[in-house]
Amino acid sequence: MEHEHALSALLRKRGEIAGQIEAAQATLREFVSDLDAVDATIRLFDPNADLGMIKSKPVPPRFQAFRGEMQRHCLNALRIADKPITSLDITLKACEARGINPNDPRAVVLIRKRVSAALYKLGERGVARSIPLDGEYKGWELVR
Repeated sequence: MEHEHALSALLRKRGEIAGQIEAAQATLREFVSDLDAVDATIRLFDPNADLGMIKSKPVPPRFQAFRGEMQRHCLNALRIADKPITSLDITLKACEARGINPNDPRAVVLIRKRVSAALYKLGERGVARSIPLDGEYKGWELVR
């Protein structure tokens, strides 16, 4: 077969996605069951409650940080660094400090975007500056 490796990888990927769908459906069933239990409890206290009028609350963003938390992580990492460090280095330190799995690529990308934004703001304020490193990377250091 000409594309045996590609087909094998696609079949494996399809299996992964199908497993994720099954897990999501199981989680959804749990949420529906929990909602039914809460609805039944509400009806015990108020049989005439109009549950359809209750608005759903938005889910908070994934790995939400408190105001200024990312800048604090950046400053802490820059303070202990003895040479310019990349945003990825700072991201991994922030993940460790926040208990986020550094092997989760989606989480690392999200936290790195937030770290980069915090570094940019620190640079605008004159607290940190970027230094060109080898290749396409740039390092960051505190302005002393």
